[in-house]
Amino acid sequence: MKYDTAQPYVAAYVLIRKDGKIPFLLRSNTTWLNGYYGLAPSGKVEKGETFLQAAVREAKEEVGITLQPEDLKQIMICHRSEDPTMSWVDVWFEAIDWQGELVNAEPDTHSAPDWLDPQNLPENIMPSHRFMLQNALAGKSYCEYGWGVEKTG
Repeated sequence: MKYDTAQPYVAAYVLIRKDGKIPFLLRSNTTWLNGYYGLAPSGKVEKGETFLQAAVREAKEEVGITLQPEDLKQIMICHRSEDPTMSWVDVWFEAIDWQGELVNAEPDTHSAPDWLDPQNLPENIMPSHRFMLQNALAGKSYCEYGWGVEKTG
């Protein structure tokens, strides 16, 4: 059976907090927004993978920490479109616990993790990440970004 529905891409984000700060990675050698900080860890959900599995995998691949699915709490979903030809569903989790210290596990694409104060972020934060983080920290369970008017719920 064929459906005529949207087929958005999906990404998983993990909000980690330590001493009031949140880790970000400065992007480099990528095809999009080099020189901007992105929330760490975060990344695409692969085919055949659940949102939780993607969050756990991205944490290990990007910043070298081990997460257990039971230590992740789903906190927000964002429907995002930064390009008129595609949209994303971003599933946000918060890590209640993790094992290891955050490191740069992908030195070819970003810097070592920088723990930034969410109340005093630099200008070069990816705009969608800034918007989604503000909503997550405000306790919003849903937001929309890039559809002309940003919305929260």
